[in-house]
Amino acid sequence: MFRVLSLLSILLAVPLWAAEPPAPPAADISLNEAAAQADVVALAQVRDTDYLVRRNIPVSGSAYLKVLIAYKGAEPDEIIEVYEKGLHENECYFPDRTVFEEGRRYLLFLKFDPEDPERYRGLAEGCALEALVTVDNRYALRAPLDGLRLSDPLQDLLENMTFQDAYAVVDDDALTPADRDAMLEAGYIEPSDDGQWRFTQGIELGAVRRLIDPQSLED
Repeated sequence: MFRVLSLLSILLAVPLWAAEPPAPPAADISLNEAAAQADVVALAQVRDTDYLVRRNIPVSGSAYLKVLIAYKGAEPDEIIEVYEKGLHENECYFPDRTVFEEGRRYLLFLKFDPEDPERYRGLAEGCALEALVTVDNRYALRAPLDGLRLSDPLQDLLENMTFQDAYAVVDDDALTPADRDAMLEAGYIEPSDDGQWRFTQGIELGAVRRLIDPQSLED
């Protein structure tokens, strides 16, 4: 009896989550691999979102984006629906815009949603890299690149850039102190107006495109 009770006590003392270890994080991926896996590769702009929100955090729903430049599986000016559900690593939610703002622009890597072929989901490694407009009207991925776990050595492609995009400026309270300090040290941001920071580096979209094999963009 003592041995049975002792074993039961040990089992009860082990947290239930320990019986199911978390899934390993997604590995990094190259831009070429992401393009080859994706059904859609495009530069697109957020038009609207329809999310179920809990505690100011989206937990499921769709974003609707207008295609600006189509590289694979889409047409210019097409509106595409990107669906996401749950909270997990590399989730694919997009910030909404007000009626007075332009939507943010992203370089997208998407797959057909297996539950609905009329909409899309992100890759396991992520789905979107934010793009900004420069003062000379070029599109560039802003640094630091986040939203897709990339293995490409992209540091050598970074340029100092002046952006005209409204989203090139970020409020201080939108950054954690650790993120702000890391970006300052790397030279990704500089002080703007009081309580704001401006992004200063990016990778021109044409340079990004040259890292992708043409065959990876074939439908």
